[in-house]
Amino acid sequence: MSGTSLDGVDVAMVLTDGIEIFEFGDSHFRPYSEPEQALLRAELGGWSASKGLCELIETAHAEALSTLKGVDLIGFHGQTLAHDPDMGRTYQAGDGAVLAELFDVPVVWDFRSADVEMGGQGAPLAPFYHHALARRIGATSPMAFLNMGGVGNLTWVDPRVADPSEAGALLAFDTGPANAPVNDLMRERRGLAYDADGALAASGTPDMAAVSMGLELPYFYKMPPKSLDRNDFHGIINAVSTLTDADAAATLTAFSAACVARAMEHCPAPPSALYVTGGGRHNATLMTMLAAGVAGDLECPVLPVEEVGLDGDMLEAQAFAFLAMRVKRGLPTSCPATTGVRAAIGGGRVSKPGSKADP
Repeated sequence: MSGTSLDGVDVAMVLTDGIEIFEFGDSHFRPYSEPEQALLRAELGGWSASKGLCELIETAHAEALSTLKGVDLIGFHGQTLAHDPDMGRTYQAGDGAVLAELFDVPVVWDFRSADVEMGGQGAPLAPFYHHALARRIGATSPMAFLNMGGVGNLTWVDPRVADPSEAGALLAFDTGPANAPVNDLMRERRGLAYDADGALAASGTPDMAAVSMGLELPYFYKMPPKSLDRNDFHGIINAVSTLTDADAAATLTAFSAACVARAMEHCPAPPSALYVTGGGRHNATLMTMLAAGVAGDLECPVLPVEEVGLDGDMLEAQAFAFLAMRVKRGLPTSCPATTGVRAAIGGGRVSKPGSKADP
């Protein structure tokens, strides 16, 4: 998995039949260098990728995958450059057939296109994995997962419903920006990749008028499922342009937390806990703001997923291993409650060594 934060490639092994999770295996992170990140950022928003960028994405994934042994099937997400489901299109750069030849195993890729073609948002796709995780950790009542990567996404899970594609099992959607605006701010103003531990934001004062203005955007009045691109919130970026570095970081962090608090209003029933995954859980300031906005209203503790024995850095990569097995078995990977697709559908193309991708 290489996500919207553009920090690098996560790879993780999972032993699964696509329904249950039997065991977690090895994992590895291959960071993108500054020049590589610059190449990625230069092509964001494009509906095709240069040969150089495709080679970078495929090489980085191959280097990461080469650290794992005993792999039977690979799920390759690719790098999202553009996502516009309302216009029926999404684009993830990278060719799974290249990895199939390199590793001599089948590769499942292009996970999102079929969902979008069927009227879905094409995102988020991790919810079926979240459902399996909830059952693995023994949850017995509704709970929720919150991924705070470049864009935030929420999955509400009722583990009492056995099939994730059944009505009432899941509700999932993008909450709003997560780390992407703060990361971009830090890069532009201070030459840093991110606000470590939220220290800069903690030293500033959020402009709550700007936060309130951001929450008036039409997206927040749409019913889920719904999804976003990392570049959909230029307004809030412009709103902090005249603020000091600290106040700007505090405002963008507060906005990300406020988006989550607004999103929780859509949960079909109050979740017993909100488990946070992704890089945002390392940001103490963001976690404090999330707890204030969510726990205060719903009496719902906000906790990193490590509290229930999960790996928040590798959960998204694990999800695409799990989804790859579902594609191989012909099982759905999304449904109306997760992406708004018209019916439960299995996405993904399969490339086998020595052959072209199957539809």
